[in-house]
Amino acid sequence: MDPVANTPPSAPTPPLSGSGVKSLEGILEQYLVTKAPFSLPANIKELLVKIAPWLSVLGIIIALPVILIFLGLGSFMYSFGGMAYTGSWYYLGLVVAAATIALEAVAIPGLFKRSLKAWRLIFYAVLLQLVSNLIGGNLISAVLSGLISLYFLFQIKSYYK
Repeated sequence: MDPVANTPPSAPTPPLSGSGVKSLEGILEQYLVTKAPFSLPANIKELLVKIAPWLSVLGIIIALPVILIFLGLGSFMYSFGGMAYTGSWYYLGLVVAAATIALEAVAIPGLFKRSLKAWRLIFYAVLLQLVSNLIGGNLISAVLSGLISLYFLFQIKSYYK
């Protein structure tokens, strides 16, 4: 007799609702808001929501010239040794940085209007940066920056409609 056949069926696990990112969003909201050991005070959340669009603008202003400089540096180094000096990770990092800036730039008008769609664009930008750090082997940076960014992001999510 087969012992596996005689085991009682286990309770089915409830499926996560929505797509993968929506499921991830629900899980993160549960752990970073509902089950979080502490929550930010309402006045701090309100302040963060008010300055978030301006921080995005400032971040874009600072990051765009840096990306352009690294594009030029990569082209310069490529002429000396090709991919040996720059590497494919170098260009992947630039593409991710450009995509992150693009997501933040598209989100800015919605952040001023406190739109949930804009909040999600910032969420996608954080996820993209997190994946980039993981692919690049920056595990500590991925964990620390990802956790801090996602914590603050989910703490203020309720202010966006």
